[in-house]
Order: sequence, then structure tokens, then C-alpha cells
Amino acid sequence: MKSKLVSEQPGAQVHVVILDSGEEAFAALTRFANETKISAASLTAIGAFEKATVGWFDFATKSYKKIEVGEQCEVLSAIGGIAIGDDGKASLHVHIVLGLSDGSTRGGHLLEGKVRPTLEVVVAETPSRLRRKKRADLGIALIDIAADRG
Repeated sequence: MKSKLVSEQPGAQVHVVILDSGEEAFAALTRFANETKISAASLTAIGAFEKATVGWFDFATKSYKKIEVGEQCEVLSAIGGIAIGDDGKASLHVHIVLGLSDGSTRGGHLLEGKVRPTLEVVVAETPSRLRRKKRADLGIALIDIAADRG
């Protein structure tokens, strides 16, 4: 993973993060957010995966149904956010659309993606701290804008 700070505007820094072949995208981006102490940001990405797992959230079971994509696929669109989770660490929430060789697509929550050959990510920090809190009634963590932003 390589990264470069491309805008140093106070409270609104922008990073470009480049992931290389073989890296697992969700883990690498989480590590990057923790190492740079990002507490609130949006992200977008394009590139490709050797294989990936996306998820569809099932409210009845309060869990993600895993959708395996076991082939080379294009990251047509990835968009998401970074906030601070209940554990005080970076919590990513990324939705993704993957393009397959026949032109069909798979999409959902990014759970895992093994990069091949690259993933180009733009992370735009916001001046406020965001908190993602687990909602027992839903079984997922959502951004709580009323939570302490300090």
C-alpha cells in the first residue's frame, strides 16, 4: 500500500491510497484509517479484484448473506465512509459494484476483496468526528450524529 496526502486543507485533508496485487482491500483500508487516525471521511475507489466477497444485509437474521465472487472482476464503483466504532477504532462502511467478464454485476457491502492488479482509493476527511454505534435492534452499526464528536 502506498499513500499520498494530496490536499492539506485544515480539517479537509484528501489522501490517495494505492493498493497493490495481493492486498486485501477492506483490511488494508481499515489499517490505513487507524494509522492516520482518520475519525470521519468519505471514500471512493476503482480498480480490480482477483476475487471478492460482498454482503447483503438480511434484517430477519441481523447478519450479512455472503455473496462470493470467485473470479477476476472490475471495481466499477466503490463508495463509503469512515467513522469511529464502539471500540474506538476506524469503522468502514463500503458499498461496491463489481463487473464480471460477461458484463453482469454483483454488488453489496464490501466484506473482502483481494486486489489484482490495483485499487485506487480517494479518502476525503471531514472536519468533524463521526461515531458509528451498534444498534441492537438492527444488528448493525450506524453513524450516530448525536454522539460525542470530540
